Amino acid sequence: MNEIDRLSEFLQRLTPLSRSCLLSELERLELCGIDMPGSPEVQARLRAEFRKDGSTQARATSPSRYFFAPLELLLIDGAPEHANAGRISRNTLTPIWEWICRDLLPTMARDYVKAINDQVAANNPKEVLKIAANFQTKVVKVLENTLASEESTELARGKLAQYTASRTAFDDVRKMQQVLRAGSALPKFNDKLPEKIAKFDDGKVAQITALLDAFKKSHPDALPFALALVARRLKTPWQLVRLATKAAASKAAADVAAAPYACVVPMVLDRLDDKRLALRIALRNNRVLVARDLLAEIYDTEYALKVRIDGIEASEWGIRLQQLMDAIAALVSAEVSRFPSNVGHILGSRRLRSHDTLGGKLSYLAWKGRDVVQDGAAAFRKLIGQT
Repeated sequence: MNEIDRLSEFLQRLTPLSRSCLLSELERLELCGIDMPGSPEVQARLRAEFRKDGSTQARATSPSRYFFAPLELLLIDGAPEHANAGRISRNTLTPIWEWICRDLLPTMARDYVKAINDQVAANNPKEVLKIAANFQTKVVKVLENTLASEESTELARGKLAQYTASRTAFDDVRKMQQVLRAGSALPKFNDKLPEKIAKFDDGKVAQITALLDAFKKSHPDALPFALALVARRLKTPWQLVRLATKAAASKAAADVAAAPYACVVPMVLDRLDDKRLALRIALRNNRVLVARDLLAEIYDTEYALKVRIDGIEASEWGIRLQQLMDAIAALVSAEVSRFPSNVGHILGSRRLRSHDTLGGKLSYLAWKGRDVVQDGAAAFRKLIGQT
């Protein structure tokens, strides 16, 4: 028996759910830059079984898809190994579902799967949604009890670790709990948002801030997810940071950190880290034009953060930003060094840093001039108030 036959025999011994979980885990490791011998062959076989279109993005089976439906707008593809506040990695859903079915609620999960399949076969979508909602409620209640003590929490964490080595999978369980607990509040909030926010100007910032203020009163734990929904509507995602800078007393890092929605700054840094991972994948696959576009977005985000938050370099945000940019610079340097020094590389072009152009520098001076006027007016109002 050759290696291919042995591999096929091994895979067939696994349950369909286990094979799906294995595929998600192998893809996660690949995206994290970890090479596993034989992984491409295994992934190809499993994708042929589970994803007829050859997609590298996990697609849940029907029962789990209905269960995870409230999370859909918050899912991200790939496997970032950082917190990613307000968003959940799609690749963690399969191991979480297996953990629910095998460890958390095995009997109820089995009944749920049968009930869903029966109603799908009967073409009864309303009943399907009702069954899914009831099971979501049961899972939330069990999670509340499970996570009530440190001992039971660690036990649950250990069980989940049997299905994935992802450091953030258990964090995604907690996020799932918060989203399901919020119920219809997040979809209702999402429906109130503009279809697309092409320009996040002062008027739009005020409008969105009012919506967030109202949402936060009733569902403070779900606020990061509401902010993630706002970010989805922005044409330029880094502009999410304006929710913090607009409300701050000044653009000083300390004042921005004290603003009501200061949490958007690390969220923007999370997205910058996502782009770092995407850049690494693009370079590994020789997709230079994709890498070029990603790098331009990365530079724009870095520049915007430094312009809009004075003294960010000395803050925790600035330290993380510099670490990310150092890692990105190493990726670019490694790629450019593959070519002779007399051959220009597209990733080494100064045009990717649009702010280094004459127009960019003039825009910078205009922003700084405006900031001086605004900060001076704010200081004057504060002085008047004190006297």
